[in-house]
Amino acid sequence: MNDQPRYAALVVPIIILLGVVYLVPLFGVLTISVTEPQLGLGNYQKVLQNVAIGKVALTTLRICLLTTIISIVIGYILAYAYNNASQGSQRLMMLFIVVPLWTSVLIRTFAWLMILGDNGPVNSAIQALGFSPLAMMHSEIGVIIGMAHYMVPYAALTILAGMAGIDERLMMASRGLGAGPVYTFLKVYLPLTLPGVFAGTVLVLVLALGFYVTPIILGGGRVVMIGEYISTQILLISRWGIGSVLAMLLMLTVLVTIALAARAVDLRRIFSA
Repeated sequence: MNDQPRYAALVVPIIILLGVVYLVPLFGVLTISVTEPQLGLGNYQKVLQNVAIGKVALTTLRICLLTTIISIVIGYILAYAYNNASQGSQRLMMLFIVVPLWTSVLIRTFAWLMILGDNGPVNSAIQALGFSPLAMMHSEIGVIIGMAHYMVPYAALTILAGMAGIDERLMMASRGLGAGPVYTFLKVYLPLTLPGVFAGTVLVLVLALGFYVTPIILGGGRVVMIGEYISTQILLISRWGIGSVLAMLLMLTVLVTIALAARAVDLRRIFSA
């Protein structure tokens, strides 16, 4: 008996629901971008020619890339340590990885606000060592630290999922053939984990592009990312057309990133076949 019609009947209502709650508002944003304050593509032209918006876009891209790199490096180390730890240690490590995901991003951001402040424990320790305090608040450094702290669990869990499917006998075979631990890691283990690293990179980068709360609090108005800029255009100065254009361009950037990632995966499968 063919079960495909029955399964299709279950999927169709979900697709309709997603279309109503996602595509319809998205179409509304697209409509505003070409009709407010007047019909045409004038808003898109203004955005592309605006130097201030270009600086905000470059700041956003720079912070997102640095956050992604830091998150992937730390996440890889955590995933590798977890994969090679005992079961008892794994349970404890998983607890420390998952608990931050259950904690409000607002609470974590305010915690970093206290930690990285001029009188916080970090600068107090630096001054105790005889050095001048660092300006980590209301700067890109603070924003990157706060965003990376939020993103590390996503990176670690994604990379760990890729490591879980690796056959440990491959490393044993490499060591048995005379390869050292460093050579085995670089030539055998690391290449096998690259799909998980790639997936984690795409996930972290896409999430980082739309960050809103952390840059506002830790940036203090001195570090403006695209999410905050869109909010300012719509909520404070009521430039709905410009804000809608930026929202559409941000969504387009995310979709292009995902499409390029999917294309890269397809090409890898072709060349490895």
